[in-house]
Amino acid sequence: MMRKILLLTNTLDESPNGGRELLCKLNYECLRGMYAEDLLLFELEQSRPAGLAELYYAFRGFIDGLNPESMAKLLASIRAHRVKTVFIDGSNLGKAAKWIRKAFPDIKIVTFLHNVEAVFFWGALKQNAGLHALAVCLVNYIAERSAVRYSDRLITLSHRDSAVLQDVYGRPATDVSAMVLKDTFRNGHRPEPGRPNEKYALFVGSVFYANLSGIQWYARHVAPSLPIKTVVLGRGFERHKAELEQYGNIEVIGEVDSVDAWYADAAFVVAPIFGGSGMKTKVAEALMHGKLVVGTPEAFSGYERVVNRAGCLCETAEEFNTAIEAVCAMQGAGFDAGLRELYLRDFSCAAASQRLASIMTSP
Repeated sequence: MMRKILLLTNTLDESPNGGRELLCKLNYECLRGMYAEDLLLFELEQSRPAGLAELYYAFRGFIDGLNPESMAKLLASIRAHRVKTVFIDGSNLGKAAKWIRKAFPDIKIVTFLHNVEAVFFWGALKQNAGLHALAVCLVNYIAERSAVRYSDRLITLSHRDSAVLQDVYGRPATDVSAMVLKDTFRNGHRPEPGRPNEKYALFVGSVFYANLSGIQWYARHVAPSLPIKTVVLGRGFERHKAELEQYGNIEVIGEVDSVDAWYADAAFVVAPIFGGSGMKTKVAEALMHGKLVVGTPEAFSGYERVVNRAGCLCETAEEFNTAIEAVCAMQGAGFDAGLRELYLRDFSCAAASQRLASIMTSP
């Protein structure tokens, strides 16, 4: 049976939590909507190297479920189904692009970059230096280099990432397709236990180096003098509750089953992010819920075209304080239908499907 396209991705979660996992699932749903039965899914289970042999292969670019055995199965599947196009969801799986290109020179290879991984993990290394962080940075660089070299089309989330790709590897992206997020907005959420009675500023994000360092800075230098409490949601932040709450005017909730009701009662969203790569999922999520975002240039990377409408750009504690005081003084601060329209136009599944359809039909 002929299959037009194969999607290579890490295991898709039924209920994804993190931004990357959500985007992987949505990429699959967009491609399935476009190709239906002509889409072949090939999933890889992520695992850390165990033993010297796997460590050796990791430093050759075999990471996140790729190894000689899974690669052989992948090539056999491509051959058996006479695949014409391979969509690699993540440059961390870039080693596959090299093997596919050598085995099937005429196949079209499209790689979607969630981040410029080398830059993302270089930032993690600078934040927490150590041999493990150095190894992770190196193996991702090796894998990503193959993706850049052997893919026909490279998709980044932003023009900034495309420029970084040029700086690191000497080749920019062929296409830019902005962050996309499945629409979970619903009116009339029921109150959840633990939600404050008053309006609050909301920070949402799981614990990784850029989120943690950003909210630590915000808790020390911004939150204490604000006219509104800040609530922190996200998996892993419950471990930092005492550290963050010691400065006052901030409440750490940590992981919750659903963030939707918390967005509903928030006055606005804060995004004090100073590192990372790609686009920040939580900005699109805030727009989906019709919430203004007060954030840094890093938080708004990829959102430059809409930043003047989507929120307030801040770099210093003084700018955050000034912007938040102005937002708090606004009449009717809360849900903004215009911000939700921005999400529907640029960051919804329908918008992403249109962009992907154009990219996939390009030579």
